[in-house]
Amino acid sequence: MAKSKASKAVKSKKDFFNATSMEFIKTYLNNASPTGYEASGQKIWLDYLKPYIDTHFVDTYGTAVGVINPDAPYKVVIEAHADEISWYVKYITNDGFIHVCRNGGSDHQIAPSKRVNIHTKKGIVRGVFGWPAIHVRTPQNEKKPEIETIWIDVHCKNKKEVEELGIHVGCVCTFTEGFEEGNHGYWIARAHDNRMGGIIIAEVARLLRENKKKLPFGLYIVNSVQEEVGLNGATMIAQRIKPNVAICTDVTHDTTTPMMSKPAQGEATCGQGPVISYAPAVHNILLDIILDTAKKNKIPHQLQASSRFTGTDTDAFAFSNGGVPSALISLPLRYMHTTVETVHKNDVEECIKLMYEVLLKLTPKTSYQYL
Repeated sequence: MAKSKASKAVKSKKDFFNATSMEFIKTYLNNASPTGYEASGQKIWLDYLKPYIDTHFVDTYGTAVGVINPDAPYKVVIEAHADEISWYVKYITNDGFIHVCRNGGSDHQIAPSKRVNIHTKKGIVRGVFGWPAIHVRTPQNEKKPEIETIWIDVHCKNKKEVEELGIHVGCVCTFTEGFEEGNHGYWIARAHDNRMGGIIIAEVARLLRENKKKLPFGLYIVNSVQEEVGLNGATMIAQRIKPNVAICTDVTHDTTTPMMSKPAQGEATCGQGPVISYAPAVHNILLDIILDTAKKNKIPHQLQASSRFTGTDTDAFAFSNGGVPSALISLPLRYMHTTVETVHKNDVEECIKLMYEVLLKLTPKTSYQYL
């Protein structure tokens, strides 16, 4: 991943996020929003967004959309996804231990010794992913964490006791770690991927309203569901909105940490600004607008190339409705799909600024015709 010449970390303004924004950020990141069960997170997100929009709607599966200028015929989408990875209860043994399967790209290797919330109709049940102590493992008998070898312990004697807690096959389990401010401007959380994207697009709406900006198009602020299992929410909502333009935001790998391969993954660094993607799904004219906006506004940024697809909701929007000019602005992130996902506050601010400035530059007269 090549960095642009403008890629220098910027100093964070202490007042960029006001007290209300910070309260929203912490509440939203700490809330569980597993794939297929995003409703509680969507409520938090919409409650924050409502003062900055004209109207909103929620589709059948829970994708939430805030709208500015709903009567405008020309429609621009800014989008993130709301869901986080999790686990499903797959099997309960007769002696009361719980085996799981993935709901999204959950990492079996980090599970042992993690605490979990099991979401039931009776409320949350606390449990732990157990693992044999190092004292009893030998080179001859040691097993690696795999889907078949990890388990959750809710301290019950048998299957009946487990079921009496309200736990059944199909219950969703999430890790418990929450938001924490790290050193040197880093933010740590369980699910920056991609609730931080939801924060970015909500803050763009806040800035538009606070700065009294009038857009010449309808702006659809979309927080999609079920991205982690196949871009499902974006696929559905693209058909409903039928946008003229879509700008998506997601996370991408910081490749400066140990065991990351820059030749394979490209080069991106937390603290060096948003990552702007080249990819078949990314429309080159829209991409040029974004790059030009970043340069003219001195917004630090980095570059990324994806060979076949972006793996984000950008793909769903781009190839919908006969083709929608789409682009991807990503937030550099360390330790994706773990409980210690890490981003830099400066990058969050710069992603917000870039998307905001791009919206001010777009008009319904912008041509996306190559020939």
